[in-house]
Amino acid sequence: MHKLIIVGSGPAGHTAAIYAGRANLKPVCIEGVVRGGVAGGQLMITTDVENYPGYPESIAGPKMMELFKQQAARFGTEFISADVERVDFTQHPFRLWTDAHEFQAHAVIIATGASARWLGLPGEQALQNRGVSACATCDGYFFRNQDVAVVGGGDTAMEEALYLAGLCSSVTVIHRREDLRASKIMAKRALAHPKIRFEWNAEVADVKDPDKGELNTVVLRDVKTGALRDLRVTGLFIAIGHVPNTDLFKGQVTLHDNGYIATVPGSTRTNIEGVFACGDVQDHVYRQAVTAAGTGCMAAIEAERWLATRE
Repeated sequence: MHKLIIVGSGPAGHTAAIYAGRANLKPVCIEGVVRGGVAGGQLMITTDVENYPGYPESIAGPKMMELFKQQAARFGTEFISADVERVDFTQHPFRLWTDAHEFQAHAVIIATGASARWLGLPGEQALQNRGVSACATCDGYFFRNQDVAVVGGGDTAMEEALYLAGLCSSVTVIHRREDLRASKIMAKRALAHPKIRFEWNAEVADVKDPDKGELNTVVLRDVKTGALRDLRVTGLFIAIGHVPNTDLFKGQVTLHDNGYIATVPGSTRTNIEGVFACGDVQDHVYRQAVTAAGTGCMAAIEAERWLATRE
């Protein structure tokens, strides 16, 4: 039996653990987020973090998560290297299962994050952080004054393209159709921008060159004719959405239509008293390490106050 269990170990989960530990809740952090998940969240595949306050010289994502974990451990957090495979929030205390153990807790903080959708190309994973990215806000600065491309046709893709246009020499938007799915105002802004051009009816067939360890060419396929052509760019930003890691909690807590956990506005409270959600698992707007850490702080404070009322 534990006072508080935190599920997930990215910036949100670790920050929640720091605050909960300082409140003497003796939190347990089960690090894995989903079956096969990576402890540490999306920052574990981020080479350099330059926009987190307090790191003027930048820091590698895995190193940052290591420091977060050390700080949480200093305040008494117990870490379990496992994935939560099943939960039961229908009764109190709450119950959670890994492959080997059952855990019980008076309060639970969900910090399982979200996963970027990728194209699934053979060279895509090899070139992550070497020209291929899923976050312009995170990585765009590294491509200033270069030619880059964005894949997608929704609001996220237009936001990424407009952001990159303020940094890069040119931005090419690659879209499978002849019109954009983005809202009219976002589409209008992107279409009117002098640095943004569009490759319509096109999809990415390949990325080059994994053998050289850097992106220099995106191979485009015409979706109507199948013809291939090369697009010379040094950066490719995949903006086809994110998937919240919430399969584990379906039927347990209320989810939005897009799969993200619904929380009471201005808080991290879910529809289940004693269950809180923070970070990218409930934030489909900002998805930044610093905002995730902020909501992790909120969740720990709210959990501590909720537990105090029960005591």
